[in-house]
Amino acid sequence: MLTGKIYDIQGFSVQDGPGIRTTVFLKGCPLRCPWCHSPESQEFPTELNWMSVRCLGVEKCGKCLAVCPKGAIKAGEPTKSASGEPIVYPEVDKTACDDCGECAGVCKADALYMCGEDMTVDEVMHRLERDKPFFDESGGGMTISGGECLCQPEFTLEVLKRCKAIGIHTAVDTTGFVRWEVIEKVLPYTDLFLYDLKCMDSALHKQVIGVPNELILENAEKIAAHGGKMQIRIPTIPLFNESEEHFERYAAFLEKIRPGVELVQLLPYHKLGVSKHQRLMKKEKIFVAEPPSDALMQARREQLAAHGFEVIIH
Repeated sequence: MLTGKIYDIQGFSVQDGPGIRTTVFLKGCPLRCPWCHSPESQEFPTELNWMSVRCLGVEKCGKCLAVCPKGAIKAGEPTKSASGEPIVYPEVDKTACDDCGECAGVCKADALYMCGEDMTVDEVMHRLERDKPFFDESGGGMTISGGECLCQPEFTLEVLKRCKAIGIHTAVDTTGFVRWEVIEKVLPYTDLFLYDLKCMDSALHKQVIGVPNELILENAEKIAAHGGKMQIRIPTIPLFNESEEHFERYAAFLEKIRPGVELVQLLPYHKLGVSKHQRLMKKEKIFVAEPPSDALMQARREQLAAHGFEVIIH
């Protein structure tokens, strides 16, 4: 049966499209935004996570040390818990860990847990159908997101088709960094695209995020030309794309795709991804900065609104 790798299904979501929505989050993304607020979405396989505030420590529990078939878990150095009590946490060697999940299976506090579950289309639809009364009452629906949901194209397409067949409004949250043929297939079943524009400078886009932006911009133009509707999302990142000059480049591009733009959302950078990155126990550094000021966000909103677009701060 057709399955997708899901890392979360969030009900009563009110910021992923119109009305009350249920958002289905798929794992896997070709981009590597260093400020990503959902780093658990980047890799495609199921991954081990560890949440320190839940952990009882190896002295009170410690079952994870004994059960690991790779010997990847050992007792760490003594430290203090969030409450100030002395504790020894387990330490996972991610170079030896193969994400088998044995340790998560015996962790009675759910401090060690697996992120990523294979679900069938029927299982996802059962969850969505349960929420349909809320969709109908509020003008909401289903949003399929990621990661990059279009990197699991067959699964995403089937969920969209099934939703449209029973009258559920559909939205696709995408980076746009996929082949046009993939977008073309989902277009007839997608009422709205939540479309990310992270940076207008392709060289900078590739340097920071890992991929150039030409394909992303081309796909946005094609969606607009084919009658698709988009809410453009601009993550506003300090030291990256927050300048007045950069937003003028956004405005110039938005003019090109104006027929397809229903709304522009500015997403101010925040630090919520830092704790999630720590749970993955990876050594790579993540971007950390002070969020942009309310005054700057308001100035950027007014800058784009002056070009005739409806702009909100997310």
